[in-house]
Amino acid sequence: MPSGASSGDSPDLSVVIVTPDRFETIRKTIRHLKAQTVRERIEVVIVAPESADPDIDKDELRDFWGYRVVRTAGIVSVGAANAAGVRRARAPIVALAEDHSFPEPGWAEALLEAHRGPWAAVGPVMRNANPRTFVSWADLFVAYAPWLDPAPAGPRSHLPGHNSSYKRDVLLRYGDDLEQMMTSESVLHWDLRRRGHQLYLEPRAKTAHTNFSLPSSWLVSKFFSGRVFASARVRNWPYWKRLVFGGASPLIPLVRLRQILGQLRESRQPVGLVLRVLPVLLAGLAVSAAGEMAGYLLGAGGARERLAVFEFHRTLHLCAADQKELTTC
Repeated sequence: MPSGASSGDSPDLSVVIVTPDRFETIRKTIRHLKAQTVRERIEVVIVAPESADPDIDKDELRDFWGYRVVRTAGIVSVGAANAAGVRRARAPIVALAEDHSFPEPGWAEALLEAHRGPWAAVGPVMRNANPRTFVSWADLFVAYAPWLDPAPAGPRSHLPGHNSSYKRDVLLRYGDDLEQMMTSESVLHWDLRRRGHQLYLEPRAKTAHTNFSLPSSWLVSKFFSGRVFASARVRNWPYWKRLVFGGASPLIPLVRLRQILGQLRESRQPVGLVLRVLPVLLAGLAVSAAGEMAGYLLGAGGARERLAVFEFHRTLHLCAADQKELTTC
């Protein structure tokens, strides 16, 4: 029985959350999980490096079905850490959580209800937790435009990375490749569909995502995320195909901008907001495309490790006003 587990039935949902150091880093997300309408059916799986002392606050975890701490050699990438948590989870459904994404109270219940269907993965809709700056909106649009609230329920070709849920047995079928597949979840989702699985967006499941609002942090992270995505995508490609995609990378900003604008129109985002954000959005897409070019031609290099630095302690990458607001709520 995992640490702090209740006696009796197994959990219905395991929520995997990664901390690079202390429990304090994930405390705010844990409190949002405590507010879930079905918290007594949730197992919390905390992934932490062996070198850190996470100093688990058992009082914050007592209302769940149970919790367990999974220790890893290090947090090389969020995807690899999430895979370690998935392997140790007890529930048939596994959801991913972040230290800077805050699920609303009905999130877990909505995911579980949707998983009664044939879906291999179910994703939530995304809201902006720090809507003060154009950089934050641009970050949200680049990362999550297809799934912004409001969005209709239904099948999707892919789902929000680091925030979606899966049938655990489907993930475990990847065996030793699971860590690599979870490094860039868009690639995982496309592969699930190739294997005949279906993905679903559930708009009753909502989470508020904290986005970068410091331009320097956002642009650097976009380069590394673009490189990680491209390197994951081309893992089994011949080099000639990598050269073709690398050479075509300058076209990526235009292609992605057209896609994003169409997605924003479908989700009825305010036209004035979109127009004001557009210059920042283009800058981010250009930097991301440069990262993709590097990934197609040179592979990941150290991008996974460097990107992981930006995935935690999001307040370090926020403007002063966002820091003040988000650390006092």
